[in-house]
Formats: sequence, C-alpha cells, structure tokens
Amino acid sequence: MSTVLSEHAPLSPADFCRLLLRTLEASDGRRRRRKRNTTPDAIGLGMKRSLLERAVEEAPTVEAFEGWLLAATMAEEGGARAMARDIHDEWQMAQQAPAFRAWLERGAPSDDAGGEGGS
Repeated sequence: MSTVLSEHAPLSPADFCRLLLRTLEASDGRRRRRKRNTTPDAIGLGMKRSLLERAVEEAPTVEAFEGWLLAATMAEEGGARAMARDIHDEWQMAQQAPAFRAWLERGAPSDDAGGEGGS
C-alpha cells in the first residue's frame, strides 16, 4: 500500500504514524548489524512500533495528538515516554520540514532497510 500525500494536504497523526512505521525497518536493519548487544535498542523500537500502531488504529486528531501520546504512556515506564517524545518531535519535523515529509512519503528509502545493506 502506497501512502503518498499532497504536499499541501494536512498530515494526520494516523497517516504520519503509518509513514513513520516504515522507517523502523531501516532502524532494525542497523540494529541487527551492530556488533554489540542490541537488546535495549530492540526494546525501544518495539515500544515505538507499538505506539505508532496504536496511533494508526485509534487515529487521534491533530489537536489531540500530543495529549494522546501523553495519555498512551502515562502508566508506562520512562522508555515508553521517551519514545512518545521522539514520535512527537518527528511529527513536528514532518509538519515543518518539507524534505523530511517528502522522504517519509517516498517510503523512507534507506540503505539500512532489509538489514543487509539495501532494499
């Protein structure tokens, strides 16, 4: 499924999170190639993936997204809250940086996707 949005259309949190989920493949590819123990990285990526999937499913509004992230992690440990802050920062960047949004809309191409140096 290809989600390409108009350059001028508002980006909903659900659409943004759907696009951001694609970037996790590259992050996971880099993690698997590291020589050190990457268990903490995998845990953080799992937390982030879970939050992104919930946001896609629950589709909070633009106005409610920041509060939704806070509420979604209120009962969680610090790692989940850190991932929520990370998602919020990336959300802000997608709203303000056309190049970042365009990269997401192109499918977040990366040589790290797939885990073996290319996709």
